[in-house]
Amino acid sequence: MRYRINQFLSQAGVCARRKSNLMIKEGRVFINGKHAQIGDVVETTDCVSVDGSPVRLRHEKIYFLYYKPRGVVTSMNKNAHNNLVHHIQTPIPVFPVGRLDKLSEGLILLTNDGALSHALSNPNNHHEKTYRVTVDKEINADFITALRKGVNILNTRTRPCIVETIDCVTFDITLTQGLNRQIRRMCQVHNYRVLRLIRTKIMHLEPQLNVGEIRPLTDAEVLILHTRLKTKDTTDEKQTK
Repeated sequence: MRYRINQFLSQAGVCARRKSNLMIKEGRVFINGKHAQIGDVVETTDCVSVDGSPVRLRHEKIYFLYYKPRGVVTSMNKNAHNNLVHHIQTPIPVFPVGRLDKLSEGLILLTNDGALSHALSNPNNHHEKTYRVTVDKEINADFITALRKGVNILNTRTRPCIVETIDCVTFDITLTQGLNRQIRRMCQVHNYRVLRLIRTKIMHLEPQLNVGEIRPLTDAEVLILHTRLKTKDTTDEKQTK
């Protein structure tokens, strides 16, 4: 079976595809002793290595939900300070699907399933994530309405979203996109500062986890994920023609 090199690294549980492209550009990936190039195609018989360590395909897919504490960096880079590697242990290597900024907390999906990660991270798929937000002053109806309609940030307008008031300084917001520090920027436009930001739900996944707690997804949760993402057959990446 043949794979593009970024698919191979994702399938092997090294990292997500976007990160693998960066690693290739940095010259950290080798195929049969030669520097890999983006777009290279490999077979299972080829010798692939990252940072000098051989990489092999792992066909067992695992899925975990983790409540990331505030201050932890969403990265599996062992050299980064206070990242996920220092806080979690899984039977085989996994990588986070998407990001949650250092000052935010809440749910992160961890897996070695490259196809599912790619589908869930694709901004064109509009998969919903819900956050509980606490701001520095009393919110009003105009602010909530403005968030729902969309806010101009990062040279674009955010998609319409669902916003529900919890109390005078707290609201829940459900987004279908993941712009950099999106909620913080949306609030800042309207002169609000985010004091606490918690991701409470990823699609249908809404577990009640304590800070720092990790648990595997149930078979039912995984099945729903694959069904909604149309990635039910994830034992192998799609063969490159």
